[in-house]
Amino acid sequence: MTELIITEKPAASLKIAQALAHGKPIKESNNGVPYYKITHGNKDIIVGCAVGHLYGLTQKNKKGWTFPVFDVEWTPTFESNKASAFSKKYLNTLKKITKECDEFTVACDYDIEGEVIGLNVVRFICKQKDASRMKFSTLTKDELIKAYENKSKTLDWGQAKAGETRHIMDWYYGINISRALTAAIKSTGTFKIMSSGRVQAPALKIIVDREKEIKAFEPVPYWEVQLLGSLKKIDIEAWHKEGKFWEKDKAETVMKNVKGQKQGTITKVETKQFKQSPPVPFDLTSLQVEAYRVFRISPKETLSIAQDLYSSGVISYPRTSSQKLPASINYNKILNGLEKQDQYKVLVKKVLATALKPNEGKKSDPAHPAIYPTGEVPKELKERIGKIYDLIVKRFMAVFGEPATRETVIKEIDVNKEPFILKGTRTIEKGWHIFYEPYLKLEEQELPHAGKGEKADIKKINMLDKETQPPKRYTPSSIIKALEAKGLGTKATRAAIVDTLFNRYYVEGTSSITATDIGIKTSETLEKYVPKIVDDALTRHFEVEMDEIREKTKKEEDVLLEAKTVLEGIIKEFKKNEKEVGKNLAVAQSDAWKKASTVGKCPECNKGELLMKKGKYGMFIACSTHPDCKATFSIPTGAFAKVSEKICEHCNHPMILIIKKRRQPQEVCINKECKSKKIENEHKIKEKPCPKCKDGTMVLRKSMYGSFLGCNKYPKCRTIEKLDKKEDSEDKKPPKKK
Repeated sequence: MTELIITEKPAASLKIAQALAHGKPIKESNNGVPYYKITHGNKDIIVGCAVGHLYGLTQKNKKGWTFPVFDVEWTPTFESNKASAFSKKYLNTLKKITKECDEFTVACDYDIEGEVIGLNVVRFICKQKDASRMKFSTLTKDELIKAYENKSKTLDWGQAKAGETRHIMDWYYGINISRALTAAIKSTGTFKIMSSGRVQAPALKIIVDREKEIKAFEPVPYWEVQLLGSLKKIDIEAWHKEGKFWEKDKAETVMKNVKGQKQGTITKVETKQFKQSPPVPFDLTSLQVEAYRVFRISPKETLSIAQDLYSSGVISYPRTSSQKLPASINYNKILNGLEKQDQYKVLVKKVLATALKPNEGKKSDPAHPAIYPTGEVPKELKERIGKIYDLIVKRFMAVFGEPATRETVIKEIDVNKEPFILKGTRTIEKGWHIFYEPYLKLEEQELPHAGKGEKADIKKINMLDKETQPPKRYTPSSIIKALEAKGLGTKATRAAIVDTLFNRYYVEGTSSITATDIGIKTSETLEKYVPKIVDDALTRHFEVEMDEIREKTKKEEDVLLEAKTVLEGIIKEFKKNEKEVGKNLAVAQSDAWKKASTVGKCPECNKGELLMKKGKYGMFIACSTHPDCKATFSIPTGAFAKVSEKICEHCNHPMILIIKKRRQPQEVCINKECKSKKIENEHKIKEKPCPKCKDGTMVLRKSMYGSFLGCNKYPKCRTIEKLDKKEDSEDKKPPKKK
């Protein structure tokens, strides 16, 4: 008897093989894909892996480009998606090793996606109707052994059917709504592939609605009266007790009353102490939000980093909505493991001195606890990965801390019968704060010790003109929270949904998210003619039903039938208004394209506009009056270029924003001959042998970014170097006077 254990990723297969092996795992490979042969007790086991989804949904019995379509089937992803071509060798490897096995266990991530991955391998590759199931939240040896010894005899069918339902429903909506949008534009005589989906459309509406609020916002003026002075020779800032004055004459009356006053008298002192409870453990959303607040790491990258830390065995499974830490995870063992890391030794001893009772949140997850460190010592972590790991470790320790004690002191200062409030809050007992530093952001303001009847010196009293502010735009983290609050998407998909909106150019921005013109117009058009597409209540309804499938209180086929019926009604409404929808979308696309491609006024003819265009060799910039004006400018290859709306201060040519992978965006002038790119005394740059190919010589070259050294054997040798700043600056120094 030989058992096949199916994992979701290669890293997990190695961890499981190492944990279960009696002896050393024997590593074998097929076409570069590793798998492991081990002995566990008297049983021979092969541990093989997928690479995420090996199967995806495609249209069955294709009959041209029509809609609505509901006939779907699971097919290998490499057949329908070129980007998944690499998965073919993993599928073939599992097919090969399956022939040696007669018992099967799924050990994919224990969530709905992992269940679907395992289910498809079992039924399409192993040709089985069911399999055993390992359930674990960490890739540590002890937990993996326990998961194997206590594996269930069947798959988690509630989870599997809920996952499959989600995939099919998302396919129904994605393919049909996207085809309907594209057909609508096509009906106007133009062509543009459009995209939307079950969660994507309501998510876009949330951002568009906020954009409309901001644009429609009309500021209301108000006034505040500020007192600047000193108390016991310490500078203070106090504000009139009224707060905001909505009528200017009332603020002016206050200013008349306090005019010329040099001192105020403390008439009241109020002291309040309060307890600040420790934070609750991280679920995925709160980790993503906190990582963005502290490090400005995007939710999508945070999930990716957390997944890598999980695969390395140093944190628990990150795709969880739980804020609870059951005692079964063994707090002492985790803390003793963390103590082996020098940076946590002192803090761990303080945690172990507590009652070890975590402060838990309300949210729970049937599959996994909250995110926690396993206590395993990680190998050297790169900067950003190390930051996320440290945040998780310190949050874990903080939840066991004692409540912090803070004190707020309010002093009322009378200035000629006008009351001003001086307020300060400080921490008296740090409690859990010591475990969460430096990630705790609290304002500490200790007021001077002065009691009732004592005097405050006045330096200046100001009447400040202010106005109400519009609501803030969503940030990459606050939109994730908004989607969660509305029940849209899942903990694992929300970041990807937002990313899709960026990829479709429906939204833009980095620190704040702005709906683009095409995003606004698309959302408005859908809301006007087919409102059910953007209805978050409908989307939330189906999310609840999929949870019911997981809990086995609802059947998969019933939910899909309901979704199909609703979608048929939506498509019918869509076709009825196809022309109007198409006109609106076509205008929006045209305006968006013009705005996105217009770089600026042509500096050579002063008549045309410089436009980004796509040519045989890639993107370039040319004048709209071509062929009358032959002005052209190159764009760096391998880069994404965006309109900047800035003009170069050196040569008055337009500038563009160049974006390259793993590099900071850079604004550059399109003019190669711009003064900003020239280097004085270029003849003094010494040529030198190429450090890589040895045959070539490093010579001075120019690009849109400026000058650099490059091998003269290009393109055979692509070695480049930055110019030596010291040498360059020496060349630029004026000659010494004799």
